[in-house]
Amino acid sequence: MSLIPSFFGNRRSSVSNPFSLDVWDPFRDFPFPSGYSPALSSQFPPETSAIVNARVDWKETPEAHVFKADLPGLRKEEVKVEVEDDRVLQISGQRKIEKEDKNDTWHRVERSSGMFSRRFRLPENVKMDQIKASMESGVLTVTVPKVEVTKPDVKAIAISG
Repeated sequence: MSLIPSFFGNRRSSVSNPFSLDVWDPFRDFPFPSGYSPALSSQFPPETSAIVNARVDWKETPEAHVFKADLPGLRKEEVKVEVEDDRVLQISGQRKIEKEDKNDTWHRVERSSGMFSRRFRLPENVKMDQIKASMESGVLTVTVPKVEVTKPDVKAIAISG
């Protein structure tokens, strides 16, 4: 697998490919009813071609889906967290290039700069109106509460006889 993104239309979809421009949909391979196909809006604007590698962990607890993104060197004002109507969570932002001083001599430039955008399709069991985001020490945490599953009342019935 190549880790070099293709800017010429060869869009790849891979969970392990950080340069994949597709919305990661963990429910894509589920058996859907006949005639149903979840639409993926997988095209990012062209200005995101300089994608910063933003690593994101997604875990599910009994109460919520929790996303943690490593965004070192960014302030919360430089990061956007949005949810589209079709339950797509988008984390985006921009790391700016440091100003060059004509008197400086650069020996190595390894830190990424540019725009980044990561998108995740949320399952249906989330409370869209209660999503919270916080940022501490360069780690963005987005908590998406789940709809509480009510357990049916179980009533014991005495057996006669």
